[in-house]
Amino acid sequence: MSARRTTAWAVTAAALTLAAVAQHLLLVLGLGGVLPGWQPWPFLLGAAPAWWLARPHRRTGLPRLCRTAVRGLRRVPGGAYCAAVLLLAAAVWAVLQDHEPYLGHEEAVYANKARAWADGTPDAGWGPYRPIGLPALGRLALAVHDGVGALRAVALLLTLFTLTVTYLVAARWTTPRRAALVTLLVLGGLGFLRRVPEFLNDIGTTGLLLAVVFLLVRAQERPGSRALPAAALVALAAFHLRYGSLGNLLAIALAALVAYGPRAWLAQGRRLAVAAGVFAIGLVPHLVHATQVTGSPLGLIFWATSQANRAYVGDGLVYYAAIFPYRLAGDLGAVVMTAGLLSAASAARRRIRARRAGRAETDPRLARRVFLGATAVLVFVVLGVVTDGEPRFVYLPVVLLTILGVEAIPRYAGRHSAPVLAVTGALAALTVAGTAQVVAHGAMPGPTALARSTVPVAERLSATGPCLLVTGYEPEAGWYSGCDAVTYARYRTMTPRPGTTVRLVLFEHGRLQPSGAELRRLTGGRHVRTRTIPTHGSLGTATVLTLPPARGPYRG
Repeated sequence: MSARRTTAWAVTAAALTLAAVAQHLLLVLGLGGVLPGWQPWPFLLGAAPAWWLARPHRRTGLPRLCRTAVRGLRRVPGGAYCAAVLLLAAAVWAVLQDHEPYLGHEEAVYANKARAWADGTPDAGWGPYRPIGLPALGRLALAVHDGVGALRAVALLLTLFTLTVTYLVAARWTTPRRAALVTLLVLGGLGFLRRVPEFLNDIGTTGLLLAVVFLLVRAQERPGSRALPAAALVALAAFHLRYGSLGNLLAIALAALVAYGPRAWLAQGRRLAVAAGVFAIGLVPHLVHATQVTGSPLGLIFWATSQANRAYVGDGLVYYAAIFPYRLAGDLGAVVMTAGLLSAASAARRRIRARRAGRAETDPRLARRVFLGATAVLVFVVLGVVTDGEPRFVYLPVVLLTILGVEAIPRYAGRHSAPVLAVTGALAALTVAGTAQVVAHGAMPGPTALARSTVPVAERLSATGPCLLVTGYEPEAGWYSGCDAVTYARYRTMTPRPGTTVRLVLFEHGRLQPSGAELRRLTGGRHVRTRTIPTHGSLGTATVLTLPPARGPYRG
């Protein structure tokens, strides 16, 4: 490549990098409104290949000040960096609570079940197809303090748990300082950081699934260990925390067969049999319960899968292909994930060439890279086929590709790997602060504006006796009112318990609401008391129709 063309690539790379830094500085300073929807542009996705084409590190040395700074950074132990990342995560969690103070739809479902176990309040919005792990944790939290803050504290603990597991696993496969960088990159991803403040099970499940992946690698790299039975126990915990993790576990198992081959697993026949037995025994309570509820041992799994909001089979896969990798991990995280995917593909090519040449590849790191890359790809495929697409469903492949990417950076950067990693860390820290602003001012205002309609209405409709709210926002209405709550579709098929005060809640801009004719059929010609409740939220004014207390036999 000519010197002139190399210079052009270097100038382009520098300009794109400075643009990426500038926009994140705007976000940090609270000026992100100049960006459409508070969304930063993916400048680094263009800067990375431009830097590669320029290859300035091959011809120039580093300034003395830069070398001194890098040496200073390398004196700090990796554990200290990890502690700093965890403190940063806690700080971001605390700041974002003010921007989304109310429980959202999914949060309220699990919160209602936790409170139902605590004091018998109706579990509005709950379905038997949902896993019990998160409500169990919520029940413990409510025993300490009865409120949203206690449940959100569980979210913080699950986040810190997953980030700690990420650090420990990455430290075993790379170095402690690089592991801290992986953890920082994961925290700064838009898809991940968006859910850090919320009482959901996706982040905690990711930590457990990552532990399963680590234990399977350990089982192959240390065949005499007890990693396989331990992996089965951790997989059970992941399953009971989120039934959707079964798709992840299937992808992990398929990737393990692809990367290591059936013979490598059959060679550990006794430990493999013990692990299978542990997993099967641990599933027995769930299978018995599923049979009682649905008539089939797999009924709850199929029921949970049927809740997917997809237009056609595979639309989740199309969604993941459309948002990969930028919308999953942000600008910087996308670059690192891409590097990780290329690293896994390179390892796979080397192993295929070795097999074709009749040589046995003995480097365990190559098999590990193939396993991690295959797991990431198969998770996208399996979940994309069986359910709808959401970034929170695929945190595991984001973490795995980030680990691979950080591991690959030193190989790509050559002798200047240390400063490249240092710059990546600095950009990652800036990205966390910028992404927090994106979440606060770009993602959270919508749900918070909706809650400013649903929450005050629900709080005003609380009652001392049995009460039922019929609304399109049943979990939130149930949590903030203390009443039972159902959708209009559910109400059409039920008769409330005798003595229950029934209120139909209609919002000016609400969803899943009946037409005028349907509403007249629901009231059945009975005398109805009507009142309006103005709100400052996005749903507008609420109209509440109070029906006379139900009489006659209960039909649920």
